Amino acid sequence: MKKKNKPVYSREHLAYLRKIRNNKIIVHASRAAILLIILGAWELCAFLQVIDPYITSSPSRMAVTVFNLAADGSLFYNVGVTIMETLVGFVISVALGYGIAIILWANETVSKVLEPYIVVLNALPKIALGPMIIIWFGTGYPAIIFMTVIVAVIVCIMNTLAGFMAADKTKLLLMKSMGANKATTLVKLLIPSSLPALINTLKVAVGLAWIGSVMGEYISSRAGIGNLINYGKQVLNFDLVMAMILVLCVITGGMYGIIALIEKKVTK
Repeated sequence: MKKKNKPVYSREHLAYLRKIRNNKIIVHASRAAILLIILGAWELCAFLQVIDPYITSSPSRMAVTVFNLAADGSLFYNVGVTIMETLVGFVISVALGYGIAIILWANETVSKVLEPYIVVLNALPKIALGPMIIIWFGTGYPAIIFMTVIVAVIVCIMNTLAGFMAADKTKLLLMKSMGANKATTLVKLLIPSSLPALINTLKVAVGLAWIGSVMGEYISSRAGIGNLINYGKQVLNFDLVMAMILVLCVITGGMYGIIALIEKKVTK
């Protein structure tokens, strides 16, 4: 078998690649250093009683709380419930938002009619609908998933539609002059060209989905991260509250990282 010839790079090219690699290392190291400095300063201030650890907790107390929850199994159960609700709400929001955006792009009249309603729904504080959602759906998973959807879907619609509208006008005119209908234009031009907008929509929708699910659990639930936060507030266990907020940050960052990896694969 013939060996594949390795690409030969010039000295300048190798120096450029080395510079990019070193820059990535510096960025990741700086992020880790900032996090360690924040946690270290927090722990030190709590130890020296500069801040009240009962109210603000501390990294060590939060770690002990997370360990105890993991030991009795309640951590994994509650985290699993919230992840399930968030993922279901996230998928529904993105799919529904993408579908509605296609309809609004395809029919300008419908878009103009619905535009003020979309703007009002986006500005509406979703937590105000909490009591009605409980009456409509009860206190189970459907209510929390519905809350997640109404928090995220409007932004998905607006971002996706903006991506469609940002398509190259010259290419749109070319497609039209070649006799392409709206379906062909959508598949051949708009969907590929709006891929960056879709990725950005996914990034925003991840955060909103977590907000919606935790908000729904906070209003009424029997399990989940929001339920643990609400319980910790009621019994004045701020170690539990802060620990769950930390867990929430870690999981949200993980989901965002997964979307970032998908972005790298797709854009290639």
